[in-house]
Amino acid sequence: MRPSFTFSLLFLGLASAASAQKVAPPRDYPIQPVAFTQVHVHDQFWAPKMQTNADVTIPHTMQQCRQDGHLDNFRRAAGELPGDKLTQFPFDDTDVYKVIEGASYAMQVKKNPRMEAYVDSLITLIGKAQEPDGYLYTFRTVKTAKPHEWIGTKRWEKEEDLSHELYNAGHLYEAAVAHYQATGKRTLLDIALKNADLLVHDFGPGKVEVYPGHQVVEIGLAKLYRVTGKQQYLDLAKFFLDVRGPKGNDYNQAAKRVVDQDAAVGHAVRATYMYSAMADVAALTGDPSYLKAIDAIWEDVVNHKLYITGGIGATGNGEAFGKSFELPNMSAYAETCASIANVYWNNRMFLLHGDAKYIDVLERTLYNGLIAGVSLSGDHFFYPNPLASMGQHQRGSWFACACCISNMTRFMASVPGYVYAQNADNLYVNLFMTSTSDVQLPSGKVSIEQKTNYPWDGQIDLAVNPQKRQEFALRVRIPGWAQQQPTPGNLYKFMDAAPQPITLSINGKPVQYTLDHGYAVLKRRWQKGDHVTLALPMTTKKVVANAQVKDDQGKFALQRGPVVYCLEGPDNANGLVQNIVVDQKAPVEVAYQDNLLNGINVLTAAGSSSRRQLNSAELLTSPQTVKAIPYYAWANRGPSDMTVWVPYEASASKPQPAPTIASRSKASSSLKSAKTLKALADQYDPIDSKDANYPYLHWWPKKNTTEFVQYDFAEPATVSESKVYWFDDGPWGGCRIPASYKVYYQKDGQWVPVKNTTPYAIAKDQYNTVQFEPVRTTALKLEVQLPADNATGIHEWMVK
Repeated sequence: MRPSFTFSLLFLGLASAASAQKVAPPRDYPIQPVAFTQVHVHDQFWAPKMQTNADVTIPHTMQQCRQDGHLDNFRRAAGELPGDKLTQFPFDDTDVYKVIEGASYAMQVKKNPRMEAYVDSLITLIGKAQEPDGYLYTFRTVKTAKPHEWIGTKRWEKEEDLSHELYNAGHLYEAAVAHYQATGKRTLLDIALKNADLLVHDFGPGKVEVYPGHQVVEIGLAKLYRVTGKQQYLDLAKFFLDVRGPKGNDYNQAAKRVVDQDAAVGHAVRATYMYSAMADVAALTGDPSYLKAIDAIWEDVVNHKLYITGGIGATGNGEAFGKSFELPNMSAYAETCASIANVYWNNRMFLLHGDAKYIDVLERTLYNGLIAGVSLSGDHFFYPNPLASMGQHQRGSWFACACCISNMTRFMASVPGYVYAQNADNLYVNLFMTSTSDVQLPSGKVSIEQKTNYPWDGQIDLAVNPQKRQEFALRVRIPGWAQQQPTPGNLYKFMDAAPQPITLSINGKPVQYTLDHGYAVLKRRWQKGDHVTLALPMTTKKVVANAQVKDDQGKFALQRGPVVYCLEGPDNANGLVQNIVVDQKAPVEVAYQDNLLNGINVLTAAGSSSRRQLNSAELLTSPQTVKAIPYYAWANRGPSDMTVWVPYEASASKPQPAPTIASRSKASSSLKSAKTLKALADQYDPIDSKDANYPYLHWWPKKNTTEFVQYDFAEPATVSESKVYWFDDGPWGGCRIPASYKVYYQKDGQWVPVKNTTPYAIAKDQYNTVQFEPVRTTALKLEVQLPADNATGIHEWMVK
């Protein structure tokens, strides 16, 4: 879930902040980003997305916050609404803060009086909900008859656990700074400062010595420090980091002191917020121990824990990083908030070190795992972003935990802030998008204009127009993917290692350049009318994963430029992609289709598909044309089959199921949602009961209830055997094998138990077979008694 890129503005152009008692920090990042308000993007890729965010996503999120009761939390805390009904989570206050932040960014790009008036009304309400000493946390201020179990009996009591009091504060501070910069109004900033002064009073050595359960307040305090110059805010941010560990746990990165950590562990969003905060504090204080720790953690991520889409967080259990090389595809969590936080962290790493490898990770995440989190229409969203699906994943218009949605609103408007950066007379060109910008260098002001059809085309034209003839270094990033390195580290490589030509010219003449930390350095005396042209090799590449990533063996991923592609059902035969095989040497064609998914490059190659037969181990294969679309655009045509990793070995594919009694039946169950019913007869043999790589049906969070699954046959059949493979994700998950189960068949409109001839054995990690006297029927039902303290799930149910 969370930090914003507001600090790009805090480095630049804040002379107007004198009224907030601004004192320039004695030190900060050696490289400073060019603020997104100074970079005007008008390309065909990002400009429409940012406009959709302003016109659709922000208003949609505001409306949902109203409907879902988020504003009512503040009204009740302010005494304007009777009753004590609150929303589901104590961190729901932050969705309002993040929407204000996103709206503030949007208003900086384009004035919107109506939105400004509405934001003002929200701020007035927030102020009324704040307690006299600055405390702001609606779930405690509203004194409910049954307080939420997470909040504790007094302030800060459960902060290290689940109260999210400091997490809320952090997002308040980020929103306050963004709003102040956008409007010059102090209304929200004064609320934030009053709250921050309370934290300074309550926390610190010899006072309350606890760490934030969910990191982000540290980032917010650093932003308040930059605005006000108040040293206590920076000191408190560092205190919240230093007090962490070693008596906590990996889940919230508190099993070790932060300076002793060298691997990414636990909740991926909390982790990357913390690493971002460590970078902020390192930049502001010069503490080398923070740098050593986050450098080591970054190496761990890029060498062991980064998805090819830039997503992070392999497992839904704790929304967390997995073990090294644990990167499952269909069960990948890769939370949208984690992708956003990964961009924040990598940008800060670049600002510290000036190395293009961090922008390589940022770009990969930005064009793939991050924007996949929002639909092309701007009003449907993903929380996890899997790399494979069998139709069980679908975007939602809102979630009870809406952090990813509100996070997206504040991120999209700030995208132009990642294009350029500067350090003395060095101007960095990091990202490629048609845009104009004015940058003030020590040597003088420079206007720079980009023209490109990136990411579909690799030519970037830069018009460099200094106000006067002046010397400076233009540092143009040469992406790692253009230099035969998909990502930093050894996690991925291209099948074809042949180098591709990269050309760089000034005023039409090719130039030799020095490559320094991934940047082509063009140092010269520039003058008006100078033009730089960069031509990157936009060939389609096949990516393979490290041999230790088990889930990707025998498969490749398609990448063209920064964009990772996927196969999706609507573009391929029979709506299926799991059964496809493409030879690793098959040529891949590319064609732009402006009428598909808002305009995309479509890749095509010759391949084949396979399907099973009844009573035979031999597979039937058929040749077909295989199409791939950008991963970010999947699931915009409804739920469907999808895969990023394409098998080039038949053993890595999943053949289309044979037409068995079960697969031809209509499946139903006691579940309200029918999304996972197809899992019952998908003919996938799980590795074990906790295997989450393919769909499964489950009744979580129910427990100690009687549930059922049912097959209504396509026609009457004689059956005598049931085989069921239970889903059991113990000891950490919520599902266990059932307490008991029975098989029933339909006879004359009634359910009758079968007469079993073998016992009802119940075991995990294997098929549980029950044989019974043959019955001729039109339907079979499995009645399942859940355990007293857990739910139960089913991988597969076969009938013979």
